[in-house]
Amino acid sequence: MRKKIAIIGSGISGLSAAAYAAKKGNEVHVFEKNGSPGGRARQFKTDNGYTFDMGPSWYWMPDIINDFFRDFGYETNDFYDLTPLNPQFEMIFSDGTISLPKNYEEMKILFENLEKDAGIKLDEFMEAAQYKYHVGMKEFVNKPCHNWSEFVSLKIAKSAFKLDLLSNFRDYIGKYFSNAKLKALMEFPVIFLGASPKNIPALYSLMNYGGYVLGTWYPMGGFYELVKAMKTVAEVQGAKFHFNHNVEKLNTEKGKVRSLTINKEKWEFDVVIASSDYHHTETLLDEKYRNYSENYWESKTFAPSCLIYYLGFKEPITRLKHHTLFFENDFDKHIDAIYTNKNWPEKPLFYACCPSKTDAGVAPENHENIFLLMPLATGIKDDENTRERYLHEMLQRLEKHTGTPDLQLKIDYKKSYCARDFISDYNAYRGNAYGLANTLKQTAVWKPSIRNKQLSNLYYAGQLTVPGPGVPPAIISGKIVATEVDKLKTIRHEKVI
Repeated sequence: MRKKIAIIGSGISGLSAAAYAAKKGNEVHVFEKNGSPGGRARQFKTDNGYTFDMGPSWYWMPDIINDFFRDFGYETNDFYDLTPLNPQFEMIFSDGTISLPKNYEEMKILFENLEKDAGIKLDEFMEAAQYKYHVGMKEFVNKPCHNWSEFVSLKIAKSAFKLDLLSNFRDYIGKYFSNAKLKALMEFPVIFLGASPKNIPALYSLMNYGGYVLGTWYPMGGFYELVKAMKTVAEVQGAKFHFNHNVEKLNTEKGKVRSLTINKEKWEFDVVIASSDYHHTETLLDEKYRNYSENYWESKTFAPSCLIYYLGFKEPITRLKHHTLFFENDFDKHIDAIYTNKNWPEKPLFYACCPSKTDAGVAPENHENIFLLMPLATGIKDDENTRERYLHEMLQRLEKHTGTPDLQLKIDYKKSYCARDFISDYNAYRGNAYGLANTLKQTAVWKPSIRNKQLSNLYYAGQLTVPGPGVPPAIISGKIVATEVDKLKTIRHEKVI
């Protein structure tokens, strides 16, 4: 039966849900509080010629992203050109630099040069990671996770031991490598999963395969090209987008959401998919209809917030790659600042992205486009003076690495973004940037439910529910929810007076 569906939020999961729900013949409306689609993956342009992606910058798991387009008869290259990065990224340590090559055989040589037999161990590691990737990303993450019976299949049962769900990521890495730089290199991909590698299941070694082996890519024009492409696919299916439309209330009657109050007007719908922040969405309901209490959310482990600086420089900066990770300081101390002490780090790690090294179109000629990102605890208090203090430190380290002096004087565009901006723009719980941590106790059925337990036509998508944070999981999240909504038998309700 054709349904009239409201989707709250046009982030990656909302775009995905819109496309899949509209493909089924439903009338789909997407409501976005901001003026453009993409959520955390938005983009902005400056008057002096810079184009900045605001969020995601690591294009990993290209096969998962392409699967979305193939579901609608397209290929990724129907919308944008992907460029492989070589090196994939650089990692800066206090006593040297590692450049991760695109070519896997060269990668093995790099490992072997740092530790005897590490090339052989890398083969063993990646063989196991490939298995996890194909079971995890093709089978495991596509479940709606209503209950554990969904995972009672012969394939998953046979895979249980090989998935290493009960091993922690740090110990797992230690079985293969002892060199400190190689350990840091292999642990890096799980940083934004929301916990120390000591608390992340070894299952997530699949990310090393999805990134290092399948490659690190860049969509020419910026990551926003993916957003535009997904919006186009959804519109071709018939979805309609409404920007600057803020959902203020979910109005309920007889066990259903009957209408949404949007910009002070009521809109009626048969089904609602909230791809907005889960906690915020629940505050739009009367308390008795919420799935979870404030105590529940306070007890959860969240992935980090972050401090971001979008910077334009009026001259090229040499010796800088597209992706650079500054790991000169102690990794665990920064992790403790995020998850244990919950304060600003004394000696932070940070990440620099310079897309103008690959894409001349994102900066004026002979200029450089850089954003700097430093992971932070959620709920942290930020102010302009603190932001500037950390910018100064990051620029000093950038100067040391590149040999370029006086970077502060060469800035011709600057914009900062931090915890309170995530709250303001995305209603992000405690200013989180990446959703719930993927710890074992917050995996699958133990994540917040994709459906409301009291209201039969309210569903949730995005990084606070299954399968979790990241662009490919968000795409999958939208598909899962649209599939569940398709199973729902809904009769159009009477007009609300």
